[in-house]
Amino acid sequence: MLPVFVVIAVLLSAFSLFKTYQSSELVYVDVNKLLEGYKRTKVVRADFEQKAKVMKSNVDSLITGWQKELKTYEKERSKMTKKELALKQELLGNKQQQIGNYQQAIQKQIQEEEQKATQTVINDINDFVKEYGKSKGYKIIFGASGSGNIMYADAGTDLTEEVLEGLNKEFEGKK
Repeated sequence: MLPVFVVIAVLLSAFSLFKTYQSSELVYVDVNKLLEGYKRTKVVRADFEQKAKVMKSNVDSLITGWQKELKTYEKERSKMTKKELALKQELLGNKQQQIGNYQQAIQKQIQEEEQKATQTVINDINDFVKEYGKSKGYKIIFGASGSGNIMYADAGTDLTEEVLEGLNKEFEGKK
């Protein structure tokens, strides 16, 4: 009969080997699915779209005002002197250029705002995955984005749904 401590030692060794194998398993998450399924993505995207809409409507208002001025000028130009014509053309040209510059600045600002919004969501996901990996004992969690960095993976190594569920629970708890 085997001594009890030998049985315990064998069981502990087997458990330790199993735990080591389990924690060094290679796993991944589908980054695109996380981005699309994360509830905060929708909230951040909606906020961004609202800001962008306001910025674009400001530009549209300026363009509409300029177009009205141009139509008025075209109707009344036959009654203007050469000096008035030149002055009005210069004013309309300057205003058009200013609107164009403003429009470019707004487009740049919209792009920057979109990048900030996206980065905020990505930071949330990265922070969560890091903590999730630590808590579950994973040594590496790969991020698949569909661009070829993971060409094949067994379905059992995909943590996307598990991580997405936890990520959304955490976000819902912060609201």
